[in-house]
Amino acid sequence: MNTATEFTKIEGGVTAAKGFRAAGIHCGIKEKKKDLALVVCDTLASAAGMFTTNAVRAAPVLLSQERIQSGVARAIIVNSGNANACTGVQGMRDAAEMAALTAQALGVAEEFVLVASTGVIGIPLPMAPVRSGIPVVVTELSIDGGTAAEAILTTDAFPKIAAVQLEIAGEVVTIGGMAKGAGMIHPQMATTLAFVATDAAMPAPLLRKALRHAVNASFNCISVDGDTSTNDSIFLLGSGLAAHPPILEENEQFALFRSALTEVTTQLAKLVVRDGEGATKVVTLTMKGAPSVRDAKLAAHAAMTSPLVKTMFYGGEPNWGRLLAAVGRSGAPVVEDRVSVWIGGVQVVRNGVGIAPNLPHAAKAMHEPEFEIVIDLQQGNAEFTGWTSDLNDAYVKINAGYMT
Repeated sequence: MNTATEFTKIEGGVTAAKGFRAAGIHCGIKEKKKDLALVVCDTLASAAGMFTTNAVRAAPVLLSQERIQSGVARAIIVNSGNANACTGVQGMRDAAEMAALTAQALGVAEEFVLVASTGVIGIPLPMAPVRSGIPVVVTELSIDGGTAAEAILTTDAFPKIAAVQLEIAGEVVTIGGMAKGAGMIHPQMATTLAFVATDAAMPAPLLRKALRHAVNASFNCISVDGDTSTNDSIFLLGSGLAAHPPILEENEQFALFRSALTEVTTQLAKLVVRDGEGATKVVTLTMKGAPSVRDAKLAAHAAMTSPLVKTMFYGGEPNWGRLLAAVGRSGAPVVEDRVSVWIGGVQVVRNGVGIAPNLPHAAKAMHEPEFEIVIDLQQGNAEFTGWTSDLNDAYVKINAGYMT
């Protein structure tokens, strides 16, 4: 194991941990691409989840929110190509039927099946292909599971997977996951669909605490376009098949697991930003010197979601005035003559005044596929780091014809 970080990145995704199988197929919701995924635990897993804070919530979100309260689950059935959101009573019936059909095909209790959907909002879920597809996807289950990461995608350009291993009480523990997301991404709970599995032995209440910490440090720190979905969900399942003694309290072993889980969710979150619709750049934005973490987040989110700032990223022009304008309207305490800004390690603003000779060096940094911006408010010790992408005409083209 890597003693410096206490965990090691490995190949794999949601089936990297012991006890998990997954598959993805094309059932016919989409015209050609895979659109139905299934993740199954061979044991009754401990389960935790987080969901969108949007007041408009899809039927699968409502169903899974209720079921995950039990703290246990056996399977997650996911469709892409249709959100099953804003579909009324019929939408709830369809989500429940998806779970029931999956339970029947697997031979497990219906209440142990969670459901997630992603795609176009407001169109009834076509159940005929779902009904025919669920028995098929069950037969495709394997410990490879890579096809599942493909089947949950919508406008994504590539699958997103990550996995790490760590040692607990001398035994190897694995955490792996997959995610989808390219648009409607903003820091409000899960901000996407993500499915994470581990063989760590831990009861649901501790899984919930670990997941909340991990999401707050990763998925809640990214923004592509400032919009949150009706379907955002993240599930964490624990098979308990690792050989270590169960973790039953918030001790050093729990902290180690939480750190490794945060690494997995951070990897997945960054991949979502990298795949932002039309994105060509990933920008790390650190807001320092705020009176509180809340203020640091307010200021950072204003900059991360500003269309003017994001188009500046695309053009590679260090127009730092847009950063100050965004921060100034954020609601966080800002004193203009205290603010300093660095772009790609180059200081372009000192105490509210631009440093013109440095701008060409900053512009050079902005033409890299990844660069960092640091803004120091110089009003306290709190800080926040988030990740965002640039904004260009490709985003408009993708979303102007999404339903057609």
